[in-house]
Amino acid sequence: MSSSSKLAWGILGLGNIAKAFATGVQTSKTGTLVAVASRSQEKADAFGEKFNVATRYSSYEALLADKNVQAVYIATPHPQHAEWAIKAARAGKHILCEKPIGINHAQAQAIIEEARRNNVFLMEAFMYRCHPQTAKVLEIIKAGTIGNVRMITSAFGFGGDSINPASRIFDANLGGGGILDVGCYPVSVARLIAGAVSDKPFLNPVKVTAVGRVGETHVDEWTAATLLFENDVVAQVSTAVRVNLDNTLRIQGSQGSIYVPVPFVPSRDGTPVKITVTAKGKTEEIEIATDIPLYALEADAFAASLAKKEAVYPAMSWDDTLGNMRTLDQWREAIGLSYPAETPQGAVVLDGGSLKVSSKSVMKYGQIKGLDKQISRFIMGCDNQPNYPHAAMIWDQFFEQGGNTFDTAFIYGGGKYEKFLGSWIKARNIRKDVAIIAKGAHTPNCYPQKITEQLKESLDRLQTDHAEIYLMHRDNLQVPVSEFIDVLNEHVKAGRIKVFGGSNWTLERIEEANAYAKKTGQQGMSIISNNFSLAQMLDPIWAGCVACSDARSRQWLERNQMPVLSWSSQARGFFTDRAGPDKRSDAELVRVWYSDDNFKRRERAYELAKKKNVLPINIAAAYVLAQPFPTFALIGPRVLNELTTSLPGLTVELTPDEVKWLNLEA
Repeated sequence: MSSSSKLAWGILGLGNIAKAFATGVQTSKTGTLVAVASRSQEKADAFGEKFNVATRYSSYEALLADKNVQAVYIATPHPQHAEWAIKAARAGKHILCEKPIGINHAQAQAIIEEARRNNVFLMEAFMYRCHPQTAKVLEIIKAGTIGNVRMITSAFGFGGDSINPASRIFDANLGGGGILDVGCYPVSVARLIAGAVSDKPFLNPVKVTAVGRVGETHVDEWTAATLLFENDVVAQVSTAVRVNLDNTLRIQGSQGSIYVPVPFVPSRDGTPVKITVTAKGKTEEIEIATDIPLYALEADAFAASLAKKEAVYPAMSWDDTLGNMRTLDQWREAIGLSYPAETPQGAVVLDGGSLKVSSKSVMKYGQIKGLDKQISRFIMGCDNQPNYPHAAMIWDQFFEQGGNTFDTAFIYGGGKYEKFLGSWIKARNIRKDVAIIAKGAHTPNCYPQKITEQLKESLDRLQTDHAEIYLMHRDNLQVPVSEFIDVLNEHVKAGRIKVFGGSNWTLERIEEANAYAKKTGQQGMSIISNNFSLAQMLDPIWAGCVACSDARSRQWLERNQMPVLSWSSQARGFFTDRAGPDKRSDAELVRVWYSDDNFKRRERAYELAKKKNVLPINIAAAYVLAQPFPTFALIGPRVLNELTTSLPGLTVELTPDEVKWLNLEA
């Protein structure tokens, strides 16, 4: 947008909130409304007439295809936000998405990542953050006028005794209830104020507790939550769709208080608003004047953020949005509320299409003898997904990037991760397209009979009759290798597994096992899954862990050409800013990876990353994949951006000399 032109807006979804924004854009300094879209041509025409907009579409797709539209305001019901925000980003449009940005933290991640990939600006539409009243409250807090802030009390709710099942507010399929619709406001302001107390843009609560009523239509009707922050600020927030709350904000400090009678919808028309400040025994009413309507302020704040593609404080940044959505998830978890769209049956691919591999995929593949499927060189570790929506979102993204292999285990999450994975594969109907790694027989249950017992239960959880790869999670030196080989071959013959190997087995025990298999004409161990990484493990991460990064192990692996499925392939954060000679707060990182040699490897990874214009973790991953024997790297991204930033490791080509240099061999 040039300084002499106005930002050309389009609106998707033409309900009441769209009317408010359209009014605001007409009076903004920076924007003009050029197109609107509804599912109904009649509705689009009526809206266009009211707001004097000539271009009116009967489909959202048509508006996104309009080259004259530079930015879109998404005003659909919130379960549709993810689909249309993702599609808008792919169409190259800047996005102002009505709150909440999605129905959960997982959807928020997917939307933000799509904006990042397509280099468009995205902002969640909390319009009160753009009003000078909010800035004034923050100014007073930071000045210390009311002393140390201790408590925040805020509410936003409406309604009465009646229930209208036909209304979106009471429809679980539309993300109804108070928490998402208006409870997001008091949560967002509490996090904003708690952050201001610590001179930060926001803080996320360290503890969320809540009570409330979930009604007959399976939405929250009234509920209250308590948020505790790391600076000991306590916030009490409440929301309702069947109770008229006072909809105010009170901030209590050690020497006074701030009362904001209209915190969330201040001055739609630009008239002055007032707040009350009590400090040191004196009460003052402060008027905040602006002649710009609320939604015009929001449109102008959005336009002011375009140059850097970063929300102008205190408007909602991406990290702020993610923190707010996570807190709303925790509030709902505390009262036992989830939506149909968060179940395996309802959690569809977020862009509204079918799951398929992207044409932009950079995935590489390898072959393991005995399998008729190629295995992606990056393997998704399925052991840290907090809930099914998060799991489905991140696995969808991995599959779309070409990932086809998933690693799980009997003990992970008490079985919930196997259930998540099985439900996701079934819901997406992709069993023939993926490979499953199942693991069992973890200490103290590392016995042949436990393999049979656990494998059958794992397959039941996974809703499949076989796993392509089976790994013994640990070894038990008290059990002869012959007993393990015999039972595993029984499962190969029964079709429950294709190939098998050992995780955290020594090379000597693998040799012994394979010698027995050869002698008896049976299938031997085809794979080893130990730690293999550029940084060498000094002390086992967990009891019984085994690494194979040392020179002797590498020589053995090259000689035998045995595939390595490497866990902690990027050394669990050692090649990120979490680690460093002066950073010792992470006890595990220090214990497992901190050594002079590893820091030299880290320095070289940083140096080479700068030359190749990638991240140091990409160099670490590329090192694993560049070995003269088959290697596959297990990755365990906790959030979507960790997956995105890991993928370039597949594109880095290292020469044999670079591999040696990284490992201090040259």
